[in-house]
This record gives sequence, structure tokens and C-alpha cells, in this order.
Amino acid sequence: MKIVQAMPTLAYGDAIGNTALALDALLRGMGLRTGIYAENIDVRLPKGTARPAAKLRTEAEDILLYHGAVTSGFVEKLAKQPGRKVLIYHNITPPRFFDPYSAKSADLCAKGLEQMRFLAGKVERCIADSQFNAVDLRRLGYTCPVDVCPVFIRFEDYQKPADEATLRALREDGRTNLLFVGRLAPNKKIEDVIRTFCLYKRRYNARARLILAGSDAVPNYTKRLHAYAQVLGAEDDIVFTGHISFAKLLACYRAADAFVCMSAHEGFCVPLLEAMVFDLPVVAAAHAAVPETMGGSGILLPEHSPALAAAAVDRVLRDDSLRAAVLAGQRARLRDFSTENVAARWQKIFRRLTGGERG
Repeated sequence: MKIVQAMPTLAYGDAIGNTALALDALLRGMGLRTGIYAENIDVRLPKGTARPAAKLRTEAEDILLYHGAVTSGFVEKLAKQPGRKVLIYHNITPPRFFDPYSAKSADLCAKGLEQMRFLAGKVERCIADSQFNAVDLRRLGYTCPVDVCPVFIRFEDYQKPADEATLRALREDGRTNLLFVGRLAPNKKIEDVIRTFCLYKRRYNARARLILAGSDAVPNYTKRLHAYAQVLGAEDDIVFTGHISFAKLLACYRAADAFVCMSAHEGFCVPLLEAMVFDLPVVAAAHAAVPETMGGSGILLPEHSPALAAAAVDRVLRDDSLRAAVLAGQRARLRDFSTENVAARWQKIFRRLTGGERG
């Protein structure tokens, strides 16, 4: 028997890719034969890390783990593969968020959700990143058992050197840096992060700057964000990084004073944990999986209000005792996602799958 993983894309350094690699190592450590197959394999990964999806072959006694996150050209092939099948669900953004900006992106999301519905009844078990994602699976028609287990975070990566030029540029003028990290996608409500920043700058701190560290997921949406910033008179105070190296991302985190998230839809949201790693107080709208990921830590907004978010940022940056309490809570929450804790949860699931444990 072997346990293999399959996915549309194995990317270098992203949460799903890191989880796939960690699971591969974990399975090998348990004495199991394994392998990773993907349609697209990042060229930055060492040769032999994964094999092309076209070469995927399974036997009746094998277990196939499929990472569902985007539309894929080989979902139907997966369903026909021999062996037991398990879906690892990372969530797919509802197409309604993309409708005003990109018909193509909305269509891809709709197709991805349709593929997830297609797999319902064809897998014996699901593993969801969050309880929020588990509920999503039920909506998509899954009636099989669903385990909840978070992604692996490579905490050691955050100790790597930051890009010195970027760090110097963001620190040398002594400005207060607010940060958001993530794709510039409509579901993340970047316009409300910008609005939060503008209110904070106008009402509380004229020396503030906003860093939006993420790739342009939808060009039309990004153009509107730039236009919105210009209308608000804040374009010169906002850094749109676009796609940047990991070293430059580390510099953004190390230069920041607070992390702001106004996202309306997240299946997990790894940047929230990254902000905790760098001891940044997190101010976030309490939507989707965000409260679950935060686990009672940070500052969660009871309503979606940029004005409230701006006030919360000001309070946590001015009030030393509040900031200390917030950071202590975030550090405690971060321990729940340690490699040891997450690995133990995945091992329990794999023992159950291989017959070593009931449930």
C-alpha cells in the first residue's frame, strides 16, 4: 500500500505546497510509501520532488489524497483511479466576489466548485483546513466523515534574512507601517484596508504608510484599487509591492507595526499566523475562517467597519498594556500551530486511514 498526493499545482513556498511536502515527509517517517503528483510543478523545487500528474498510477489498496483548491484538468481522471480517495479541501472562493471584475476568474471559481461537487460521493473521507471549510463541504454535498486539520507552517523559514534594501527603505523615515499580505483579490476587500488606512492617517497618525504585499490576482480590480487610493488622496502613502521575493516579504513583515485584515472570505488565512510570528498586533474583520484561525487572539472586529478598524489600530499602537496583552494572546495561539502539534493531528488521521485507529 502507498499513500500518494495529487494536486493541480505544486508551488514553491505557498501554504498548500508546504503542506504537501510536509505530509510527504510525515508519511515517509511513518514507514509508508508515498509520492506527489501535480499538473504544474514549480521549477524552483528540487528535481524529483514531484512527478507529472499524467504519470499517476494507483492500485486498489492505495490511498489517493487530492488537494482541492482550484479548478483542475484531471479531476475526472482522479475519480476513475483505483484505490481509496480522500479530499484535502483548502476552499474555493465563491465566484460572486469576482463577478464585477473578471468573468474569467469568476468562471474558474465556479468550475472549481462544480468539480468539488462532482467529487462528493467519490471520496471516502475529507480533511478540511478549518471548521469553516468543513461546513463548506457539507454545502457542496459531502456526507462522508470530515476531519479538520490545519496546514503546516514552516516557521523556520521566517528566520531567513530579509532584503536589507527593502527593510531600510521602509524603516529609515520612521513612519508607522500598516501591513496587509495576500493576493489582491476582491474577496479580501483590499478597498476596505485602504479605507481603514486613510481614516487612521487622517484621524490619528499623519505619519502612517500602508504596505499591500501581494500579487495582482485580478488586474481590473488592482486598477480600481489604485484609482480608489488616488481619489482618497492616499496613493503616495500606499506601497503596492506586486509579486515580490520571500526576502522582500520578510522585510515588509519586519518593518510593519500592525497587520490589518478586512477580508470577507478566507478558508484559513496563513498571513494572520505570519503576522503573529513577527509579533505584529492583528486587527481583523471577523468573517469566514478568520475568527477560527485567530482562536480568540488579536483584535477581532464585531462589525465590518473601516472606522472601527482604524480606531482599533490606533488604540493597540498607543496603549502599551493592550498591545502587550494582544501579543501575549497571539503567541499562545501560535503554539497551537507548531510543527509538533500539527504533525500529531495529521498522524492521527493517517493512522485512522491505514487501520491503526478507529473513528
